[in-house]
Amino acid sequence: MKNLISWQRSWPHLVAVIGFMILSIAYVSPVLQGKKLTAQDDVQAKGAAREVLDYNKQTGIWSAWTNGMFSGMPAYLVAADYPTSVSTKLGQAINRILPAPANYFLIGMVSAYILFLVLGAGSWLAAIGGVAFAFSAFNVINLEAGHVSQVIAIMYAPGVLAGVILAFRKNWLAGAALTALFLSLELYANHVQITYYLGLGIIILVIIESVSYIKRGLAKELALILAGLAFAGVVAVGTHTTRLWNAFDYTKETIRGKSELTPRVTAPGAAATADANGSGLDKTYAFTYSYGFGELLTLVIPNAYGGTSLGPLSNTSESYKTLVARGIDPASALNVIQQLPLYWGDQPIMGGPNYVGIIVFFLFVLGLFIVKNPIKYWAGGVVLLYIIWALGKSFAGINYLFFDYFPMFNKFRAMTMVVSLAQLLMVLVGVLALVEIMQKRVEWKEFQKSFLITLGITGGVTFMLALMPGVFFSFQAASDPQYVEQYLMPQMQDKAFAQQFMNSIVQDRASLMKSDAIRSLIFLLLAAGLVWFARKDKVKPVLFYGTLLILVIFDLFGIDKRYLNNEDFVSSYAAQGVTTPSPADEQILRDTDPNYRVYDLSSRQGPFNSADASYFHKSLGGYHGAKLRRYQELFERQIYTQKPNANIMNMLNTKYILIPDQQGNKVAQANPDAFGNAWFVKSYKVVPNADAEMAALDSLKPKEEAVLDQKFASKLTGLTLQPDSTDKISLTSYKPNELIYESNSKGEGLAVFSEIYYNVRNEWKVTIDDKPADMLRANYVLRALRVPAGKHTIKFSFEPVSVAVGSKIDLVSSLLLVGLIAGAVFVEVKKKKNTV
Repeated sequence: MKNLISWQRSWPHLVAVIGFMILSIAYVSPVLQGKKLTAQDDVQAKGAAREVLDYNKQTGIWSAWTNGMFSGMPAYLVAADYPTSVSTKLGQAINRILPAPANYFLIGMVSAYILFLVLGAGSWLAAIGGVAFAFSAFNVINLEAGHVSQVIAIMYAPGVLAGVILAFRKNWLAGAALTALFLSLELYANHVQITYYLGLGIIILVIIESVSYIKRGLAKELALILAGLAFAGVVAVGTHTTRLWNAFDYTKETIRGKSELTPRVTAPGAAATADANGSGLDKTYAFTYSYGFGELLTLVIPNAYGGTSLGPLSNTSESYKTLVARGIDPASALNVIQQLPLYWGDQPIMGGPNYVGIIVFFLFVLGLFIVKNPIKYWAGGVVLLYIIWALGKSFAGINYLFFDYFPMFNKFRAMTMVVSLAQLLMVLVGVLALVEIMQKRVEWKEFQKSFLITLGITGGVTFMLALMPGVFFSFQAASDPQYVEQYLMPQMQDKAFAQQFMNSIVQDRASLMKSDAIRSLIFLLLAAGLVWFARKDKVKPVLFYGTLLILVIFDLFGIDKRYLNNEDFVSSYAAQGVTTPSPADEQILRDTDPNYRVYDLSSRQGPFNSADASYFHKSLGGYHGAKLRRYQELFERQIYTQKPNANIMNMLNTKYILIPDQQGNKVAQANPDAFGNAWFVKSYKVVPNADAEMAALDSLKPKEEAVLDQKFASKLTGLTLQPDSTDKISLTSYKPNELIYESNSKGEGLAVFSEIYYNVRNEWKVTIDDKPADMLRANYVLRALRVPAGKHTIKFSFEPVSVAVGSKIDLVSSLLLVGLIAGAVFVEVKKKKNTV
C-alpha cells in the first residue's frame, strides 16, 4: 500500500519531466543529428579561452592568467575549473542530461514546475507554467545570441524563489535546503547581474513575509526561518568562494571600478565605459540599452517595434513591391529584403522582442484581480519595479537615483534583461489565477466582472493596434535618415528613390505590428474563451489543461521559431567558429618567437569586441564585458584615437597588425619596432598621480625611459641608472601563469616588462634568484622591476590567494550543502513514515 501511494504521488511528476525532455528536444531537434547551435558570443568565448584550454590539455593545470586577450588578464574570467565545489560539479552534470540548448529549456521548466508546486498548483498547472516560463521569447533570443550564462541564471531563478516561499509557507528546513541547492546552481550560472536583480526581489519578499509573521506574533518561527535561509545563503555562496572572490577582486580593477583619472571628454571614436566620478560604469554607457515606453507592447505584440534590428520581409511587403516597380528583378528584390532595419526603437541593437505571451499576460492581469494569495501583491509590485528598471533612461527620474545611490546598481549595463524576471512573476500570478479558477475559489460574479475587465484591457489594446496602428505610432526610427544617407543612397544612386524605399520600410513596420496584433488577439480570444467555459464547467479539466498547454506552446513557439530555429544549427565542426588560421594568421604563426602580440583591425566588430585573433595569437584586443580599467583608459587615450601613439603600441610588443584588404581578407603587417618582452631603460621619472602618468605617455619614449606613479617612489630610493649598451634581459621560459627571464647588466637597472600589471592581493609572486622582489608599475599599465647588477634569473608566478584559500572554503561549504540537503530529506522521510 505504501508503495502504491508513493507511486500515485510520484508518477505525475515523472510524466511531467519526461514531457519536458521531449518538448525541449522537439524544439531543437537538429541536436539529434549531432548539430550544434552557432552563436557569436559562444564563438568569441572559445577564442578568449583558447590559451587556457590548450595549457590545461597539455599539463592538466588550469592557469589563473592568460595573455591571449588584452595583453594579459586573469584567466579565471574566461575559463576555469573548481574541483572542490560540489555545486559546480552538479551544474556541469545537469548540463549534460540533454544536449545544449535543450538542456537549458529542461532546467527552466523543471525549476518553474517546482516553484508552482510549492505555490499549491497541481502538476498540470505547474507544467503549463513551466513551459510558459522556459519558452518566453527573451530566453530563446538570448540563447540564439549566445548569452548562455544569462539564460542559465534565469532558468534557475524559479527554484531559488521556490525555496524561500517553501521556508515561509510550509517547512523551514526543506525550504532552506531547496534554497541552498538552487541558489548554488544559480551562482554556478555565473551571471551576477541576473542574480543581483533576483536577490533584490527576494529581499523584498522576505521583508514582507517577516512583517506578516511579526504581526501574527510568530517571532520565534520567523527567527528559525530566517536563520535557515541565512545558513542556506552562506552555504550556497560558500560553494563558489573561489570564483566569487576572484570576481570581487577583479571588478575593482575593471571599468566597473573607480578611475584614478580626472574626467575628460572621451577620445573620438571611443565610448566612455567607466564612471569617472564614481566606482561604476559611465551612466550613458550603462543605459545605452533601455526600453522606450512604447516598446513594452512587445510583451504582448511581438513585432510591435519591428522585431529585430535587421530582419526579413516577404514578397507581399511594400518594400518588395517598391523594388519590383522600380524594375529590379524579383530574385534580387527578394534578396534585398532579407535584411532590412525593421526595429524602430532607440536601442542600438535589437535581437528580438521580449514576448511573454498574450495568454500569460491575460492570465497575469486577471490574476491581479482574482488571486487571493497575498503573494500577488509582492509579485505585481516587483514586476512594476523590474519594468521601471528595464525602461532605463526612459524613466531617468527614478533609475538615475538607483544608479547613483543604490549599492552595486551602477556595476551593470543593459538593464533591459531584468524583464526576464518580470516575465517569471507574470507567469507566477497567471498560474495562481488558474488555481483560483479551477478550484472554484472565486465567486462567479467576481470572476465575471474581473474577466470582462481583463479582456477589455488586453483585447482592447490588441484590437486598436490591429485596426489602426498608424494613429498611435509613426514607425520611424531616429536612425532612418542616417540609414538613407549612408546605406541606401550609395546603393541606389537616387535620393528620391532611396527615400521612397525608406517610406516603404516604414509602412512594412506598421504592417508587422498590425499582423502580430491580429495574431495576439486570436490567441487571446481562444484562451479567454477556454477559461470562461472552464469556469462554467463546460469543459472537463483534463481537456482544459491539455488545450491550454497546446495554445501556450503554439503561441510561444510561433514567435520563438522566428529567432531560434533549425537553420541556426550547424555541424559540430562549423559551430567551433574560426578554427582554421587564415593565410595572414599562418604568416604570423611562422614567426620563430611565439611571444609577440597582434593588434587585430580586420574584425568588423573592432579590436575590443572580437576574440578572433586570440584563438591563434596573444592579442592586444579581445572580447569581455569587464576589461581592466587602466588598459581600457590606455587604449581610449593613446591607441584608439585619430592618431594612435606608435610608442605605446611598441611597448605592448605589437609585432603584427591585422588589417583588411579591399576584398575584406586579412592581411598581416609586420611591425619591426616592437620592443620585445622586456628591456632596461636609461632613465625614469616619478609623477604625482594617474593624470600626470597618462599625460607623460603622450611624449614618452618607452624604450629609453619609464614613468612611475608616486606611490612606487619608496621602492626606487637610491636607484641611479648607469646604462650600458651590453645590458640584456630576455624571456627564457613562457607559461601563461609563469614567466622566467634572464638578465645581465653591469650596474643596477630598471627593467620594464611588456606584461600587464595586476596585483590586487600581490598575486604575482616575483623573485630574483629565488629571493622575493617588489613588482612596480611603469608606463601606466606595465610591470617594472629593480634588477641588481650581474647575471640573474627573474621569475613571475601568478598565485592568487583567492584560489589557494577559496578552494578550501569551497570544499567545506560543499560538505555543508550536502549535509543540509541530506538532513532535510531525512526529516521529511521520517515524517512521512510516522504519518502513514
